[in-house]
Amino acid sequence: MTSALIADLEWRGLIAQTTDRDALLKQLDGGSTAFYIGFDPTAPSLHLGNLVVLLVMRRFQLAGHKPLPLVGGATGLVGDPSGRNEERSLNEADVVEQWVGRIRTQLSKFLDFESSANAAVMTNNLDWTKPVSALDFLRDIGKHFSVNQMLSKDSVSSRLEGGGISYTEFSYQVLQAFDFLELYRRYDCTLQLGGSDQWGNIVAGLDLIRKVEGATAHCLTIPLLMKSDGTKFGKTAGGSVWLDPEMTSPYAFYQFWLNSDDADVPKYLKVFSFKNHAEISELIASHEANPGLREAHRALARELTTLVHGAGECEAAERAAKALFGQGELAELDEKTLASALSQLPKTTITAGSAFPTWVDLLAATGVVDSKSAARRIVKEGGAYLNNVKVPTEYFTPTHENLLFGRFLLLRKGKRDLAAVEVI
Repeated sequence: MTSALIADLEWRGLIAQTTDRDALLKQLDGGSTAFYIGFDPTAPSLHLGNLVVLLVMRRFQLAGHKPLPLVGGATGLVGDPSGRNEERSLNEADVVEQWVGRIRTQLSKFLDFESSANAAVMTNNLDWTKPVSALDFLRDIGKHFSVNQMLSKDSVSSRLEGGGISYTEFSYQVLQAFDFLELYRRYDCTLQLGGSDQWGNIVAGLDLIRKVEGATAHCLTIPLLMKSDGTKFGKTAGGSVWLDPEMTSPYAFYQFWLNSDDADVPKYLKVFSFKNHAEISELIASHEANPGLREAHRALARELTTLVHGAGECEAAERAAKALFGQGELAELDEKTLASALSQLPKTTITAGSAFPTWVDLLAATGVVDSKSAARRIVKEGGAYLNNVKVPTEYFTPTHENLLFGRFLLLRKGKRDLAAVEVI
């Protein structure tokens, strides 16, 4: 039942705001409701922040409702001011078009577009925005918007207090409202989901539907996810964590979850896992009793890596993680997985054809230790490894025979400190 879905979302901390809750529940309980979330193509791939709302969309479909994922071929050309203190750099139309195609492919992995009675329908707002002339848009749509109300939106008012906002980004809320109206007309879409920073834009769509069609619609927003230290979720030292395996490898994706801060894991389990309440509560209890075992981290990493990249890539990521720390065979890894795993480590390079430095020199060059004397001390204490084999002496020098796939060396200091060497 839909009431169970809403209760589940509340338990998971996935509801920030809704319109009239009782009316929304009544509508959802009355049968399958068409609903949408918009994804603007501002990059070649969706990222973990998008995954938060995308998985809520998946939960709604599993509960019997009809998803209309929207890729913003039009709004992606304009730029959403929400959450930004300055204007976006606008991308060329052909670039946006290419990104639309990539994002549509990604969305198709998470929703059922074929087999169910409530099969998802992919939409693109360029389809109804491009044919409308500027004059028609101003006369038919623009006349319904009060500039005073538009200025009061948080995404606009915050910009006015700073460096200002262009008419281009100021008009974004009108375009998004137009999307809701068109989806209502074409698919009887009466619910929009989105991040909590989209509340003002979504409400503008509700008002437009009421003024133009005399109809009622609803919205539900999802809280923006933050890390326990106050930093933005889905960001690492290397930048955003992407869903595209060419931009964030399955190994790096797996490691993001495995290395999550202990304080964040209970929240991540509720937000992302499709396990039931009892299973999640058991994992959280186990995690709080002994965080060092990282059982909850591993369960989360396995579930999400399998969901986004498939079971095979998840298994490869786990094998790589074990092999790097001597719990599996490096030789059993394929070159792509090994290269991906080593790319996450401190690294130094050797020019092909040049003489190999000693293990001590290589470790010092990676920055894992402060000096060569510190590296020598590690060897003497028995904590130095090359490709998981103990280094016998401080004078030990690798050879070409030690190279993995003819180009890599794995250095390890003690149990957990890793570094890589690549021949280029």
